[in-house]
Amino acid sequence: MSRAVLSLGSNLGDRLRYLRLAVEGFADELVAASPVYETAPWGVTDQPDFLNAVLIVESPDVDEWGWLRRAQALEQQAERIREQRWGPRTLDVDVVVVDEVRSDHPDLLLPHPGTPARATVLIPWLALDPEAHLPGHGPVSDLLAALPDSDRNDVHLREDLTLH
Repeated sequence: MSRAVLSLGSNLGDRLRYLRLAVEGFADELVAASPVYETAPWGVTDQPDFLNAVLIVESPDVDEWGWLRRAQALEQQAERIREQRWGPRTLDVDVVVVDEVRSDHPDLLLPHPGTPARATVLIPWLALDPEAHLPGHGPVSDLLAALPDSDRNDVHLREDLTLH
């Protein structure tokens, strides 16, 4: 059995529709979907705000590479264009963790190296699993508490939006 945490983001076009596309793409393996959050852009800040969410998925037949291929296929379906690192995108699906798997392969770094510093991932993940643990880093709640207030305050719950 393989269990993964996936981070979703969109800041181009119909952002909610793109997040829902990802949820539909993982519907058969979906364990839980977080609420939707709106966040300021990170990295390249001169772009529209993001909608973000986290999914927990599980399957006996999918390993870490399978989750990555599925994520990339959904990004292609959303016609994501990679022109600029951390630039605007229709859909971003990151594999955050898969069980306790660690990978330093350049195509699949696990756990996802940006996770400890990204409130956009930590807050939705904690909404699903208050006891979440990031392998090699500790409790997700501790990681979030260590971030500057400004990072945490840039993540806003969108109670008016749902993923399904």
